[in-house]
Amino acid sequence: MTSQSPDSKITREPPVRAPSSVPVDDAILPFEVGALDLRGRLSRLGPTLDDILTKHDYPAPVGKLLGEAIVLTTLLGSSLKFDGRFILQTQTDGPVSFMVVDFQAPDRLRAYARFDADRLMPGADSAALLGKGHLAMTIDQGPDMSRYQGLVALHGGGLEDAAHEYFLRSEQIPTRVRLAVGEEWRGGDGRATHRWRAGGLLMQFLPKAPERARQADLHPGDAPEGTAPHEVKEDDAWIEGQSLMATVEDVELIDPDLSGERLLYRLFHERGVRVFSSQRLQAQCSCSRDAVASMLKSFAAKDRAEMVQDGKVEVTCEFCSSVYQFTPHEAGVEGAV
Repeated sequence: MTSQSPDSKITREPPVRAPSSVPVDDAILPFEVGALDLRGRLSRLGPTLDDILTKHDYPAPVGKLLGEAIVLTTLLGSSLKFDGRFILQTQTDGPVSFMVVDFQAPDRLRAYARFDADRLMPGADSAALLGKGHLAMTIDQGPDMSRYQGLVALHGGGLEDAAHEYFLRSEQIPTRVRLAVGEEWRGGDGRATHRWRAGGLLMQFLPKAPERARQADLHPGDAPEGTAPHEVKEDDAWIEGQSLMATVEDVELIDPDLSGERLLYRLFHERGVRVFSSQRLQAQCSCSRDAVASMLKSFAAKDRAEMVQDGKVEVTCEFCSSVYQFTPHEAGVEGAV
């Protein structure tokens, strides 16, 4: 028996196995392509997305857009390393004037959208539904910590464009995002069943040498006319990663029979891809009768009195559509018995 030299190093290679063929819905799958200095996350949503969208019976274009916002939120919010909240919110002049997605780490999702049904046009894409306005992404670390918020202007583009703009201006990390949402129809028992599905892929270039990830300086806005834009040659590894990611199709991201591991293997098997433990997701609203009662107490007495209709106060949660009813006395209406 010989002892190990104190100067020698023991390296343990990660186990190598075939990609699992078992699809897993409502989960985030982190991955790494070490040969290209790429890290990322793959999001696959099934019952969780369907639960959120069907509670509001959104028109198909609105459901698809909100589904994209939900997928984007899971890709961004799942990176939180603490029990906080990641909130994505849009406010625009388009037919879908407001959306909010609330991700509470590590796994809880809720969302809703406001829209003008009269302005919905057949065949309108995400950019047309959003219009112009802004997208806000807020990280809430709790009551004892300050909030961080990033704003991105929406100039008629979609959520993928907004995500790329955010990472370019705020994080300055080379990043690409793909989002896909679809409706699944299946026959059986003499009737067709409908379900929403979605998938998303986020990929970032994170080399050990920071100069390899350098990006061109942003236009200052006041440069003299004719000033040449700053250019930085993209790293070959990042170019290859983007080329591989560009081959993924929407149907692959939402295919209920294609596992996330197999999809990542399709994309990166020539370079080698490593996956990590998946993170499950669920649709769960944080509303409760006690929380709504506390909210009512925050209103002025006059406002609470005006809420009484047919001898009761009724409050509907915009996220999950749960209805809470209170007697005037329970709602704190002065003079109520």
